[in-house]
Amino acid sequence: MRKRTAAVFVSLALLAGPASADIYVSVDENGVMHITNQPDGSRTWRRYMETADPEVRRPREGVVPVAATDRAPDRYSRYDAYILEASLLYQMPEAFIRAVIKVESDYDPNVVSWAGAQGLMQLMPQTAARMEVTDSFDPRQNILGGTRYLRYLANLFQGDLVLTIAGYHAGEGAVLRYQGVPPYSTTHGYIRKVVEHYYRFLQASGG
Repeated sequence: MRKRTAAVFVSLALLAGPASADIYVSVDENGVMHITNQPDGSRTWRRYMETADPEVRRPREGVVPVAATDRAPDRYSRYDAYILEASLLYQMPEAFIRAVIKVESDYDPNVVSWAGAQGLMQLMPQTAARMEVTDSFDPRQNILGGTRYLRYLANLFQGDLVLTIAGYHAGEGAVLRYQGVPPYSTTHGYIRKVVEHYYRFLQASGG
């Protein structure tokens, strides 16, 4: 039996124009996944996701933002068991998961952003569905789903920490389109914050 390859081929045109593009995927007869933002007639493509520049997005219609309300000091340790579970299940450093949670929601499970991102790791509804999260306000589901997405991004970007963080913030489509960190000031600032917290948490844990 022929083994199916796990290779992924990316074909993204760097064309002038709006900083947004839908991402399409196609799997050929050998099991090789092809990804592009400009599908042609050479194969059957399926739209995988929509992407957008986070700096030009506007508040989503029907979204009611919810500001942070949980300021209890114990929130920083309240979800330790879920973070450890996610770390072991998806082989991601606990300090990294903690850093993302810190920057995304400061450990408040009820936060909703203006764009509609929800919960501790600020999962967009589309991302939550992809990661099989049915309730983004359930802390365990949210942390497992967010960490699963980080694992997916780390695999996609061959373990590159910076690209993984960039993909989490701007979407993997934006990273693929720009073949690196997207030129968004918000994403650059987000990367710096996550990296700073990551190494701080690593140092605190003796790592």
